Amino acid sequence: MDFQRSRTLRSVIVLAALIAIGIAGYMTIEGWSFLDAAYMTALTFTTVGFAEVHPLSSGGKAFSIFLMIAGVGATLYFLSISMQRIIEEGIFRGFVRRRRMETRLAGERNHFILCGFGRVGREVALAFQQEGAHFIIVEKDLEAISDADNMGFAYVLGDASDDEVLRAAGIERARGLVAATGNDSDNVFITLSARGIRPELFIVARTTYQDNEGKLIRAGANSVVSPHTIGGRRMALSAVRPMAVDFFDSLLDGRGKRDLRFTEITVGDGSVLLGSSILQCKESQGIDVLALARGENEMMVNPIGDLQIEENDRLFIVGPDTRLADLEGKA
Repeated sequence: MDFQRSRTLRSVIVLAALIAIGIAGYMTIEGWSFLDAAYMTALTFTTVGFAEVHPLSSGGKAFSIFLMIAGVGATLYFLSISMQRIIEEGIFRGFVRRRRMETRLAGERNHFILCGFGRVGREVALAFQQEGAHFIIVEKDLEAISDADNMGFAYVLGDASDDEVLRAAGIERARGLVAATGNDSDNVFITLSARGIRPELFIVARTTYQDNEGKLIRAGANSVVSPHTIGGRRMALSAVRPMAVDFFDSLLDGRGKRDLRFTEITVGDGSVLLGSSILQCKESQGIDVLALARGENEMMVNPIGDLQIEENDRLFIVGPDTRLADLEGKA
């Protein structure tokens, strides 16, 4: 880049020197004023074909020939160097940006893949960001990818139903996938592709039409969400039970001044909760277990106090935000 900068600087110096020589030459040879000499030099350099300011002497004509050859050459050289630098710097920046993104993608583990960055996809991305969850956006629309890049999100440009694109997004290392495009057919194909690569992957799919929910389930989605249905229910509940809705919203996303949050934790080997009773969780950890899921189908709501917590149990708990953050890191 330093070499390119020096070439550009040399072309500017040569062009400026020839302009100065042109002005000085016409003033000396023809005895013109500075303005007339500068105007004639500009006409000669740009080859626009206007008539001379004043009739030229033989010496002035010879000087003009020299100035045309040297000036036009210097101008073209300056323009070519400038365009080359603009193009090369754009390519270089693009290359650096791609390399950084590739390095960032390769380092992602236990992340989510978000397919689609439209209106719903953006809300999903912001929610992931608020939760501190790592995610990679897969989108084929260049304008949407540009927005994702400006927001600082990791992304892969391509069709999310393409196996190679999903692999580029690290599906083998992913924690889950969200198919959030605005087209139900695309979400079906994305789900089929993801399920074919990772049979155990947790997949959430969006549907615009409720009738397509069964198709997405058969394609392999673990959960199907209809933004229209959820939005309608939320509006109705906000009208009927506004305080309850606001309270549970604050628990889920940490809004408001309450130092409480609701979360889900899967108990792993070595967890501080493993072997504890429900009552001990409250006494020693300062959390309340609202429900416990064990196995595929067993869900215990408001479990009894002496129930022992086992490995792989999923706990639905509420407690102080700082305490939950610590438990999420150790569960």
